[in-house]
This record gives sequence, structure tokens and C-alpha cells, in this order.
Amino acid sequence: MGTATALAPGLSRKLKKVLETRTDTPDLLASLNTLSSFYSENTPHSRRNLRSTIEKRGLSINEEFLAASASAQQALDQVEEEVNALADCCDKIAKALNNCNATTGDIISTTERLKQELENTTQRQEIASFFLRDYQLSNDEINALREEDLSEDFFKALAHVHEIHANCKLLLRTHHQSSQRAGLELMDMMAVYQEGAYERLCRWVQAECRRLGDFDNPEVSELLRTAIGCLKARPVLFKYCAEELANMRHNALFRRFISALTRGGPGGLPRPIEVHAHDPLRYVGDMLGWLHQALASERELVFALLDPDSVADTGPIAQRFSKISEKDVGKTESDLTFALDRIFEGVCRPFKLSITLEFYCHTMSDLLGRETALCNTLWALKDAAQKTFFDILKTRGEKLLRYPPLVAADLSPPPALREGVSVLLEIIETNDSMMVSLSGKKPAFEPVISALLDPIIQMCEQAAEAHKSKGVIQSSRRSRVSSDPAQQRRSSIDAILDNNRSSPSFQIRETPSRIFLINCLSAIRQPLLGHDVASEYVKKLGTMIENQIHGLVEKEVDTILRRCGLSNKMPHFYESLKTDKSISNPPLAETDDMSTAALSECLKAFFGLILGSENSLPEFEQMQAPSLRSEACLQLAKSLAEAYEIIYKGIMDPNNGYPDPRSLARHPPDQIRTILGI
Repeated sequence: MGTATALAPGLSRKLKKVLETRTDTPDLLASLNTLSSFYSENTPHSRRNLRSTIEKRGLSINEEFLAASASAQQALDQVEEEVNALADCCDKIAKALNNCNATTGDIISTTERLKQELENTTQRQEIASFFLRDYQLSNDEINALREEDLSEDFFKALAHVHEIHANCKLLLRTHHQSSQRAGLELMDMMAVYQEGAYERLCRWVQAECRRLGDFDNPEVSELLRTAIGCLKARPVLFKYCAEELANMRHNALFRRFISALTRGGPGGLPRPIEVHAHDPLRYVGDMLGWLHQALASERELVFALLDPDSVADTGPIAQRFSKISEKDVGKTESDLTFALDRIFEGVCRPFKLSITLEFYCHTMSDLLGRETALCNTLWALKDAAQKTFFDILKTRGEKLLRYPPLVAADLSPPPALREGVSVLLEIIETNDSMMVSLSGKKPAFEPVISALLDPIIQMCEQAAEAHKSKGVIQSSRRSRVSSDPAQQRRSSIDAILDNNRSSPSFQIRETPSRIFLINCLSAIRQPLLGHDVASEYVKKLGTMIENQIHGLVEKEVDTILRRCGLSNKMPHFYESLKTDKSISNPPLAETDDMSTAALSECLKAFFGLILGSENSLPEFEQMQAPSLRSEACLQLAKSLAEAYEIIYKGIMDPNNGYPDPRSLARHPPDQIRTILGI
């Protein structure tokens, strides 16, 4: 038997692989089932083309798959495009965010910084609001202090001013110059508000006190009590209001007292006190009883106004201040005593009593003898009444000198002067109507006039001195104007030479003060004319007025010459007229200040004042007496003419060396006198 033919290695492996393949595997069975669906004939040709058939079958399946998935592919392409577009947008957004992060970093830091600044500003605003609350007045408070009717808002605003003033003192204690400067400025501002408010409050209280004089038992409002309590912080204003209250109640009480003496009560009940004049004991007792009752009601009114916080009782005044310091007790007690004393001053007339007692002293002495008991009693009563009278005048004068009034804008005399003159005229009328015994004579009246008017004149001089000193620092106060007639005869040129050494600002302030004094002296002198008992004092007042007018004219002439530039040249002209002509001196024209050009400008200004159409020369409109005003204008014109005559003679003097003097001094002195109306 022949040996089996050996197989090729490759074929052997394939055969082995085929033989080892399992035909019952699911994958193989599935493949065969699929193959049977399109492999219908088992022919050699078919077997040879099996591979290509399978590949074609796979290709057709893939083509079908591709055809079936074409729409999905298109959709995926669109999705891809949209995704790509979305990616581009995201890239742009990311880029924008990166740019924003780069730019907003500064914004965030700036925002943080501004937020911190806002907090600081808020704190500063709160501090500023607290500062304005503690150191400034609101518009409503300013209106309450200045414009609105007096109400509780006024006192609240005034209390706020006090608080601000106290707070400013704390600023002054700091070591910062800005705080100290702010404190001073605020204190000045508050001082203006405070003084204005107190002056307005004083005027309102005075008006209310005047209304109290219209009623016998007036009702005191709570607002008035509060106002007077506030005025205690200003003793001078409080004193004015206390005086106004005392004067009004004085007049009211005097009317009531006269009515009780002569007419009695309403309907005749109670009966007039004078019906019991035949019974001295009852007559005096009824008057004292009425005064005691009136004193109780007036005392209650005065305490309700001037000391509303005190406890009402009927004990001595000093006992009402047990809860107040001794200093305040003394001050308040003095104010209350003054008011009550002024109110009841009208029910006593020491001067009338004095002259009546003096008449009966002489009459009784003629009948009984000087050394009898009755006459001694009458003389003692007369001396006591006279002493009381002069003590009242002295006290009145001291009060006037203690609180001199302010000078009014129109330079009119103060009300205290008119009141004093009115009292003097009443006393003069009483003196003229007094009875004189056969053996006696009227007492000297000059001391009475001096005791009453001298303090008034001194008060006016103090007021004028204070008005003159505003804005001008003086080393000493001007003494009272001398009544020496020799002063009046002093030359106007001498006065001009003396005035060259005085301050111009001092002269400007002195003119209104002199006019004020002239108005005051004239207001005193005019009512006294025609009264024989005051003739000597009237002459004294006339001399004082003449001296004041003379001094006023001197100052005005010097002021006019200063304006023209001639004041400093007057001494040279005056000396040239006094110099001996035989002594050779350099001509005035060669002096710097006295050259022709300088003198021409000065004279041009002088002629402009004299010949000007406007009222260049003072006419003393504020001088209230027309005759004195005319006299002052006449003296001014004479003094100017006299000064120009000196200048004219100096220019015309050949020794002074002025070329063509007539062109320099165009008007002779006679023309100037005619122009000035002399």
C-alpha cells in the first residue's frame, strides 16, 4: 500500500482550522442562515464567487445603511454646525468675560474705595449735623428771634443761643487754631443774635409794662414773667424794664391815691378819706391803711414780675430768698426795693411839705417865739422834709449817672432829661405858689435846680463822651465844658492851629457829640426861660451852649480846611503875618508845602466848597433849636472868612514871593464874606 501523500503546511493549518470549527455555535448558525437567504445554488461557480457574493451583499447592505442614515447624517452635520457656532459664541463670551474681568477689577476696587468713602462721608455728615445742631441756629430759630411775634419759640431759640455760646467756650479750650478761630467766630455771631434778641425782648417787656399802668389790678401773663426772668441775664436791660414798670405803676398808684382821697370808691363807698380831715388821727390812719393795702397788692405784683420763682409770703424781703445765693439775694432785693420805692414815691411830696412847714414855722415863731416846743417840732419836721427832698434828688441823680442812656440817631435829648425838666417845672410852680410869712422870705432855690439838673447834664456829657469814643481810643475822658468866657474869645485861627495836632477821626466823632450836648442844654434852658428863680442857671446854660457851639465851629472849620489841604498851611501864613518884616526869611513860595502849584490846588478845592451849588458846608441839621442852628452856621461862615483873609494877606504879601498873586487868590475877602452871607 502506498504511502499517504503529505499536505502542505498552510493547507494543513487551514484544514485543521476547518475541522476544529464547531458548526453548532450561534454565530455560525446565524451566519449560515443569513447566507442561505441569498445563496440559492450550490454550484462550483457559485462556490468560487461566494466571497465576492458575500462582499457584494455586504456592500449593498452598507449602501442601504448609508442611504437610510443620510438624513441623520445631515441632521448631525447641522448639529455639528450649530455646536461649532455655539462653541464660537462661547469662545467670544469667554473672551468677553476675560476682558470684563480685566476691566471690572478696577471698577470693583473703585467701588470698594467709594464705599469706604461713602461710610466716611456719612460719618462726617452725622458729625456735621451734630455740629450744626450744637453750634448753629436753624432758620426757624432765627426768624423766631428776629421777626416772629414773641412766643415760646423765641425763648427756646434764645436758650439754644446760650447753649451754643457755652459750647463755643469748649472749642476755645482746644489746642487747634482752627477750632479756636471757629469758636471765636461763632461766639461773635451768637453775640449778635443774643444782643439783638435781648434788645427786642427789652422793648417788648417795656411795652407790656406800659399796659400794666392802665389797670389797677393787672393780670400778669406767664410769657411776661418768662421774659423778665430772661432779662435778668442782662442787668442793664432788666433795670430799664424795672424802671418802666415802676414808672407805670407809680402813675397808676398816684391816680388811685388821689381818687381815694377826693372821690372815694365806686358809688361813693368807701367814702373819700378827706371827709375825716377834721380828725387828724383818723385822717392819717385812713391814709396809712390805704397805703398798706396798696403796698400789699403792688408788692405782690412786683414780686410776680421781677421774682416769679420766690415763695409768696408776707415776711421781709430778705426771707424770700432763702434758696438763692447771698449775692443774688442782695441784687434782687435791691431791684425789688427800687421798684416799690419808685411806685410809692408819688404819694409823698417832701418839697411841698417842706415849704408848707417853713411857712408855718415862721408864722408860729412870730406868735409863740422861736424856742417854743411847737416851733422846735415844726422846724425839725421842716429840716427832715428838706433833707428827704434833697436825698431823693441825690438818689435820682446817682441812678441817672449809673446808667447813662445811648445817644439817639437824631441826636435828640434822652427821655430822662425831659422827665427831669418836667419835675423841675412842677417844683418851680410849687415854689412860686408857696406862702411867705411877713417875717420870712423864700428860701434859695438855686440848690434845688443844681441838685436836679447837674446830674442830668453830667449824664448827657457821659452819653456824649461814650458816643464820641466809639471807634476811637482815647487816653482820658473829656472833662465837663468850662464856662469860662475867656475860652469863647479865643481866635478861630488859634483853634485851627491847635486842631492840627488832633486826630481827624476823633473830630468826626466829636461833632455829633457836641450837637447832642447842645440839644440837651437847649432842651433844659428853653423851658426855664421866664422863671426868675432859674435866671442865674439859665445864664450858666447859655454860656455852656455858646462854648459848645464855638468848639463845634472850630472843629468843622478845621475839617473843611483839612479837606482842602489848607489846614497844615495855616501855621505858615499865621507866622508870616506875625514875623517882623525887617528880618529876612525865606519866602513862603520856596517852601515845599507852600509852593504856588500846591497852594493853587488847595484854593481851587476851597473855592469849590464855598462856591459849589451843592450843600458843601455843614448846616447842622440835627441841631434842634433853629436859632442855635443859625448861630452855628453864622459862626462857621465868619471863621471860614477869617481863615481865608489870613491866607489872602499871606499870598498878597510881596515878601512871600508868590508870582501873580491875584491869579492865585482870585476872590478878595469881601467877596467871600458876601458869598457866605456875612
